[in-house]
Amino acid sequence: MGRNEKMQEESKRGRRDELSREELMILGDVIEVDYSYDDLLKLFIDDCELRNLREHTIKYYRGELSAFRNLMQKQMVDMNVRDWTGETIKTHGILYMKDKGLKPVTINTRLRAVRAFFNFLEHQNLITNNPMKDIKLLRDRRRIVETFDKKQIKVLLSSCDLRSFTGLRDYTIMLLLLETGVRANELIGINVTDIVWSQKVIRIRNTKGSFERFVPFQNKMKDVLKKYISIRGVVETDSLFITHDNTPLSKKQIQDRIRDYGKKANIENVRCSLHTFRHTFAKMCVLGGCNAFQLQAILGHSTLEVTKVYVNLFSNEVQEGHSKFSPLKNIF
Repeated sequence: MGRNEKMQEESKRGRRDELSREELMILGDVIEVDYSYDDLLKLFIDDCELRNLREHTIKYYRGELSAFRNLMQKQMVDMNVRDWTGETIKTHGILYMKDKGLKPVTINTRLRAVRAFFNFLEHQNLITNNPMKDIKLLRDRRRIVETFDKKQIKVLLSSCDLRSFTGLRDYTIMLLLLETGVRANELIGINVTDIVWSQKVIRIRNTKGSFERFVPFQNKMKDVLKKYISIRGVVETDSLFITHDNTPLSKKQIQDRIRDYGKKANIENVRCSLHTFRHTFAKMCVLGGCNAFQLQAILGHSTLEVTKVYVNLFSNEVQEGHSKFSPLKNIF
């Protein structure tokens, strides 16, 4: 039942005397309402759904904020978040997670969700003090981006049996990951109709930041895509990559396939994952002369900060390569 229908139904029954949570929120700056942590979490998740955030993002918020509630309760922290301060977050949040051996990237992932949560509460006048206001993310000094080398890529591709549908499909997937650098969720969200053949671009709709973008591809990729789609045929789903049963291929299914190919190809010291293909794409772009702004547009980063990580990491290899092909060195 939709909200309007629900209101009409309630109108027929008469008005309730007790105000709902949504109605109490309107009076947030007039009367003080004691909300439980779970009440506030539900209000936040409801707001995320109203803003039409991706299901994956909402699942992330719900999971991380539930985990944060659990760790606070384990320490017997008063769950009235109105009384929380920055010191509460530092002592019972960050330091506690560090003592438990959580990695900086894991702690930062949780802190981002907590920050979004408290920013919402502050904006809705549900708290007067935002405990996350001066909290900074942890510095992760161990920035190691794993990538495939050319030999590993060739071995992975040659592991696909092109005499089978699944082999051709997986071969096409790997090439597309290398050609475009799309994320896993973006890959499974591609439909056949998202391919603009005349311009050699693919429309990416299922993006992390909810902003659509177009990623380019070249003739080699175009030829492989056309052959795959021809053999794929016309089925009920428009999803580009499908299973034997003509149903959309899931993220887990692709991840499992990539991992299996890695084992089959005896790839060691590099994690065989969809994101490693994305890292490899970024590295090849930087080594090929792509600048940060071009790379940001293709990868779909909302800011240049993440893109700069790739550029800074791989720029040393550009310098090393220059020492080998320096024109002046070869002339004199």
